[in-house]
Amino acid sequence: MTRGVGALLALWLLPHAAIAQDGALGALQRNVELPAHRGLMAVVADPEMTLAPFVTDGCSGGLSATWEVAADLFPDFEGAHKREPPWEACCIAHDRLYHDASGSTSPAASFDARLAADEALRVCVVANSQERIPDLADLYDVTAEQVRLAYGAIGDAMFNAVRFGGAPCSGLPWRWGYGYPGCLPAFN
Repeated sequence: MTRGVGALLALWLLPHAAIAQDGALGALQRNVELPAHRGLMAVVADPEMTLAPFVTDGCSGGLSATWEVAADLFPDFEGAHKREPPWEACCIAHDRLYHDASGSTSPAASFDARLAADEALRVCVVANSQERIPDLADLYDVTAEQVRLAYGAIGDAMFNAVRFGGAPCSGLPWRWGYGYPGCLPAFN
């Protein structure tokens, strides 16, 4: 891996607080990602373009599928945690925003909407823990604060994963604007 690619990877993997800042780091990330948003917005603006019907895999990256396998293999796991991740509704809401690029019509608005969608996913995952804290603390014999920290770490990991792997025009099935035909970044 070249030094430049490694530096770009590091930008995407920084904690959410650093990414959301309005400082130099936030400006650099915006400038790196805007060509992909320009490419996507060119597809969105095409009058011949047709948005595909909404589909979701729950939590991408195999998270929902792996959770279901764990539930099948370990009945105690399913009893404690159900058949799908407790934050799966957060993932589906996030997928709805990603499907049509949150209705964005300009590259800057698309970048901002994606960042907001990713932050909303993180917040939703953490908020989802509130009603489960006492039960999980008892189940695992840990403190409520340890459960809060675990959910915070899960939310941060999911935020960083979608920031890293969800950019538009990537060709990935879970990319920003995945309901639109593929696109190429526009470096102009």
